[in-house]
Amino acid sequence: MTDTTTPASIDNDIYSCLNLDAPKSFFLFAGAGSGKTRSLVEVLKRFREQNLHRLRANAQQVAIITYTNAACDEIKRRLEFDPSFSVSTIHSFAWELIKFHPNDIREMLKASLQADIEILEDAQSKGRAGTKAAEDRPRQIASKQSRLGSLDRIRKFSYSPSGDNTSRDSLSHAEVIGMTAELLTNKPLLQQILIRKYPVLLVDESQDTKKELIEALFAVQASHKEQFSMGLFGDVMQRIYNDGKEHLGQDLPDDWLTPKKEYNYRCPRRVVRLINKIREDVDQNQQLPVKDTEGFVRLFIADTRDEIDKSTFEESVCQEMAKITEDELWIEDRKSRKTLTLEHHMAARRGGFSSFFDPLYAIDKLKTSLLDGTNACITLFSERVLPLINSLEVGNQFAISRIVNKYSPLIATDRLQVSSSPRAELDKAKHAVNSLHALWDETSEPSLNSILKEVHRSGLFPLPEMLAVIAAREEEEEYQEPENERDVNPVIDAWDNALKAKFSEFKAYVQYISDESEFGTHQGIKGLEFPRVMVILDDEEARGFLFSYDKLFRVKPLTTTDLRNQREGKETGIDRTKRLFYVTCSRAEESLAIIAYTDKPDEVIRTALQEGWFEEGEIIPTPTAKG
Repeated sequence: MTDTTTPASIDNDIYSCLNLDAPKSFFLFAGAGSGKTRSLVEVLKRFREQNLHRLRANAQQVAIITYTNAACDEIKRRLEFDPSFSVSTIHSFAWELIKFHPNDIREMLKASLQADIEILEDAQSKGRAGTKAAEDRPRQIASKQSRLGSLDRIRKFSYSPSGDNTSRDSLSHAEVIGMTAELLTNKPLLQQILIRKYPVLLVDESQDTKKELIEALFAVQASHKEQFSMGLFGDVMQRIYNDGKEHLGQDLPDDWLTPKKEYNYRCPRRVVRLINKIREDVDQNQQLPVKDTEGFVRLFIADTRDEIDKSTFEESVCQEMAKITEDELWIEDRKSRKTLTLEHHMAARRGGFSSFFDPLYAIDKLKTSLLDGTNACITLFSERVLPLINSLEVGNQFAISRIVNKYSPLIATDRLQVSSSPRAELDKAKHAVNSLHALWDETSEPSLNSILKEVHRSGLFPLPEMLAVIAAREEEEEYQEPENERDVNPVIDAWDNALKAKFSEFKAYVQYISDESEFGTHQGIKGLEFPRVMVILDDEEARGFLFSYDKLFRVKPLTTTDLRNQREGKETGIDRTKRLFYVTCSRAEESLAIIAYTDKPDEVIRTALQEGWFEEGEIIPTPTAKG
């Protein structure tokens, strides 16, 4: 394929792939602010004009997988809610594929549960008695054995993409993705079902789609390339989750097309030059600015060898940006600017929810569901307790009834039908709600653990296995010290610590993941844009070992692990940090301020100039820093 630069020709390339008689697959490079969604919608509208009758005659749809519910809703709206297009998140799409295969689901669950039970029983037989893990394991084993024993009685499994998956017949998010990848890879029948139902499959933000599922979809395409078109939209520089496929877009099959959207419609010229420089040594994908405005970029160096009040310093930066840009909105309203960090620990500390967030974020297997809020242990509090308490505080009886009717087993239909006194069951639910609300008073608020214990006592809501194990402990249990790794369960320990947080911290966390907080990170703002952006670089405050702006700016040397990973072609901390730096800087529509907290300001300035990221007049050091 020849290089093209005009938006119309790129849309033509994409459209040419969606030929039902001669399908082709493609990977579309879509950099920051490239108008990807507009292209997607315009191509699909054009496709609809030519193929609508054929899709309907064959009971087929075009499948579009998006990364977020917000993106899903936006694309549906732009496509006028046309049923010819199935627009869904990856979890919803995966569930639609496998939900009519209960026997396969059952067998995979049996194998998984049996393996889990064997691991727990082995650890119990070899671990030290009397430890917290030893006391918890029998409850875990009993829960898994109970679920295993119930599988043959389940005729139909259930799943909710929003996280409401606590019943015996429900599947978790991880189970749905894992099973779909397994079945697509090993069950030719499911491949046939997929390509017959969806002759065209488009995956947005493909660089962050689960690696195992992307690889399964590649296998489907390779086996059915004459009947099936797969289009991946993405940008490796905007991969922000560790479970996405690395180097996606490289080493593609020879018959794949690789169009590029080279225009940036979001950022002013100066910001485009900056983000091009940041990614220059990563790949050859450079963008061209569409806007005529030059825009503003400034790097402020804060020397941490001096006593610095960070809040005061950051306000002074906003004052300076208001002067430089002649834009008073930098200082008139905090909501008119967006503060972004490279690390979640920093956002958690500044947002006031680190006691809840930090223990869970330290566990790799919890990170993704913590960042998107879909973990079942989280949704107990975010989708049941939080809205219930909010409704109680304002006296909204309708909302209270709706939440309890929807989520509480105390008044489930089957329970009321067999009860000799349905009124007594309703009174029990009302008492459970009042008892929960009584944990709050004018002078104090409960911890999450206190809330959990009360919900467990009253049975107001069902508990996920992890929280049920914790809630079932005796209040005054004393445990032996662990002797080795068999005597600890890192996930349960993380939840033990997180549950010590006050409920107000959890509310702040929910605001953060809902992008209602003053502070954001690379994950929370992907795809979003803001006129005025302030990016905070602070390794000391971030405390992250996966990212290091000090290494990126050559303030600190690479570790032995970094050097080994470089030699082996593996990802390093610098690679991750550079991607996050790119994502945060590329949000700016008008002006961008970057604050670097460092005890070696001269090295930061030197690297910033040598890399060509900033010009000398754009770097504003504190008085002790020398250019």
